[in-house]
Amino acid sequence: MTAGTAGPAEQLVPTDQGPGRVRVFPAPSPVGTLLLGHGAGGRRDTPDVLALTSLADHGWTVVLVDQPWRVAGRRVATAPPRLDAAWLQILGALSEDRGPGLDPLPRPWVLGGRSAGARVACRTAALDDGTPRPGVAAVICVAFPLHPPGRPDRTRAPELAGPVRAGLPTLVVQGSADPFGRPEEVVAAVTDPRLTVVPVPGTHSATRDLPALTGAVRRLLATLPPDPEDAPR
Repeated sequence: MTAGTAGPAEQLVPTDQGPGRVRVFPAPSPVGTLLLGHGAGGRRDTPDVLALTSLADHGWTVVLVDQPWRVAGRRVATAPPRLDAAWLQILGALSEDRGPGLDPLPRPWVLGGRSAGARVACRTAALDDGTPRPGVAAVICVAFPLHPPGRPDRTRAPELAGPVRAGLPTLVVQGSADPFGRPEEVVAAVTDPRLTVVPVPGTHSATRDLPALTGAVRRLLATLPPDPEDAPR
């Protein structure tokens, strides 16, 4: 099945913090998988994240990951270390046998997310020794929160620099008036040719230019080599 037809396949994934949920939008002829985490707000999905499920029509299976706190119906996100731990447990489960009727997720894997989900992807894309997590080929950030509004001194640039320094191509699609960090701030914070910053209209809310978002992500995905030998762990 494809996005927009029979709908995504849903699966609960156990973690130490309770079950997370994945919704899989399979590509008919997959060349890889894009795994996306959500933000810390109350909405389950935002239009920009949902727009990226259309990439299933372009060869990329898309997986939307719901953190355990959201599955449990809580309104406040858990602390970053717990977000990372749950995310990694979900990735680990998805790299194994997914059960009857569920095909293995195609490789390579690209980690991504919106806002807080982008931070999680950046923090977990590389191992502790600074090398890429096996099987992960790139990172995609939608509305990366570089700093709290009005507090550029509290920068999260080291998080964004993590996958870049590990050699992973990293894309940031950022609202031109985002109070959490405008595109030019992101460019100045991490100066590396492996980081691509694409400005789009808007603030930290979902961009009004969804074709620009999906186009930027498609361009990055098109540069990635096929199927590395190791699966994410």
